[in-house]
Amino acid sequence: MGSGGPPSERRPRQGRKTEAEESPLIILLDTTVLIDVLRARANRRAKLVDLIEGGHTLTTTALNIGEVYAGMRVDEEARTEAFLSSLECYPITAAIARRAGSLKSKWALKGRTLTLADMFVAATALEHSLTLMTDNRKDFPIAGLNFLP
Repeated sequence: MGSGGPPSERRPRQGRKTEAEESPLIILLDTTVLIDVLRARANRRAKLVDLIEGGHTLTTTALNIGEVYAGMRVDEEARTEAFLSSLECYPITAAIARRAGSLKSKWALKGRTLTLADMFVAATALEHSLTLMTDNRKDFPIAGLNFLP
């Protein structure tokens, strides 16, 4: 006795929260997302505000901050610093470095070249059980990595 349609066609029950609403996420923002916010693209600021208002925590990594600064325009410095300093920043630790190197090596043996930078981001997400928000999911084919839709 189902509801008459596949799960994707069923409407949620009134008053019932989704899993994301019930348990706040710690979201790791990849460089693509950070740049969208700083350059006011893809309505990204509003999406992040909605996440914060939903009780979620926004974070990034030291590596992502370095990538943003590497491509920062002269007139963006104050805005960039204000935004990035509002995020929790995960450092690169020895454990993360080992895991990133292992991930890169594992995929190289399969014939796929992934960047070490992306493997540092993936390793950080895995080590700290974070949900990754990126526009480049294809660069992160890692089992166990959770993405924000």
